[in-house]
Amino acid sequence: MENNTNHEIPISGILYKWFLINVTDPDKVYTVSYELDKTIGFVTGIALDSNRERLLVQRGSQRIEINRQEIVPEGFLSKRLFHLPSMEAHKRFLRRGGKIPVGNGIVKVEYKDTSDTLAPFEPYWILVTLDCILKDN
Repeated sequence: MENNTNHEIPISGILYKWFLINVTDPDKVYTVSYELDKTIGFVTGIALDSNRERLLVQRGSQRIEINRQEIVPEGFLSKRLFHLPSMEAHKRFLRRGGKIPVGNGIVKVEYKDTSDTLAPFEPYWILVTLDCILKDN
């Protein structure tokens, strides 16, 4: 019997999708919905980056859902989704232990900026990156 628990995906079946959230005002919730391409079947990881990393780490939290399924709960600290570039590439993503079906293809992020005396506010952006697998892989 063949063991399918360690199924390898050909590199041609892996795709990264990303979108930006512009944080223009302090102490505000920013809600962004993004529709994935119809060719994407699963999301396997989520990562955050920013042009102002300190603000992301000190001030940010979020809730993320894919296909109306909560993947990251409200209040989840951004520093748990952010990794320094020196970290190995395959370890930069939050992995939820498998493939998350894309379903309707809608990814919704509610990002919350919260005041922190150690990180005074200035406008910044958040880059949400999804590690995806194409359908039929």
